Amino acid sequence: MRPMMNKRERSETFRNRLAQALERQGMSRSALARAAGVDRSTVTQILDPEETRMPNAHLAAAFAAALGVSADWLLGLSDRPETAGDLLASAMSLTEADVARIDERVVHWHREAEGFKIRHVPAALPDLIKTDAVMHWEYGVRGEGYAERAIAARAEILSWLSDGTSDYEIAFPRHQIEAFARAEGYYRGLALAARLEGLGHMRELAAALYPRLRISIFDSPRLYSAPLTVFGPRLAVVFLGRFHLAFRDAERIRALSAHFDWLVRDARVDPSRVPAFLDALTAEIRGVGAAGVP
Repeated sequence: MRPMMNKRERSETFRNRLAQALERQGMSRSALARAAGVDRSTVTQILDPEETRMPNAHLAAAFAAALGVSADWLLGLSDRPETAGDLLASAMSLTEADVARIDERVVHWHREAEGFKIRHVPAALPDLIKTDAVMHWEYGVRGEGYAERAIAARAEILSWLSDGTSDYEIAFPRHQIEAFARAEGYYRGLALAARLEGLGHMRELAAALYPRLRISIFDSPRLYSAPLTVFGPRLAVVFLGRFHLAFRDAERIRALSAHFDWLVRDARVDPSRVPAFLDALTAEIRGVGAAGVP
């Protein structure tokens, strides 16, 4: 609980914070007086170190509005100078995702989380574990150079992961990897050779980078998640297709982290069993391929 201030302490806090806000905004006393609708002498009197009289609520609110800070902060009732609207905006933001090229924000968010665990639920299979051939097949339709930029971004994140400063957990539904292996749905038309190479590459990464890279596969009829990434304790992002919904407040980051941990806890295939699961899928499609089914 915040300790109770006496009248002199609160007056001193108000005076000091008002002076700080004036200096930060580069605003003169005369400009503040005009914005608040009072005489300059009123501002001068309030800033006088010998003055213990507090302004009324209306004047405190007028000063706060003119300076872009919260009245609670001026009065010593809060340690955050931002207004409620600014606090909400900093805690949650909606930004348009650049689907025409690799979104540099995502790479920046990975760098920002260096040293912390990243939890990731992809919209499809994660680029991190795809081969070049699969990425060319998937992203070629998005325009010239897109696949190359996606491959470069993937290489940067893999290099960052290989340095060993951060852990990376990925969870995705079982039907995604099965659709990839069997060339169903989204992956219809992907050649058998590309699928076999892709499964082998996933297996190699899952084994080589474990435990820094941990892949869990959950059963989508029982569990569901929207695409999201939790970048350590400071940022969580939900992917909405055209937009990123980013949260920076601790409560929502903890909630989304707990949601991810629920997926992992109830996963059908845990990280230690992923290589064997991929081996079984590989054996299955090799048999299908031998029978002449693409």
